[in-house]
Amino acid sequence: MNVGEVLRTQVEEALDTIRPYLETDGGNVSIEEITDDNVVILRLLGSCESCPMSIMTLKAGIEQAIMKAVPEITRVEALNLTDIDDPNAVLPENLR
Repeated sequence: MNVGEVLRTQVEEALDTIRPYLETDGGNVSIEEITDDNVVILRLLGSCESCPMSIMTLKAGIEQAIMKAVPEITRVEALNLTDIDDPNAVLPENLR
């Protein structure tokens, strides 16, 4: 297994710890890419795609789970995150 495959497996395992919570609300997440500089690019699925709390879910849940389990990861992004300017978006304190 090469380094990229190891990282992907570790990130999947971290996501598996949070998936039950996402699935409870009809959502999920998939890995689109892990870049050469260890940025995880995700796609939010199901109800997470359009949820006004997707920013909170990404920052306070998904990102924390991944970065705690896989310290080599430098950042976590989502391709289809609720726009930060959306009036219904719920933001973490550090983004307000």
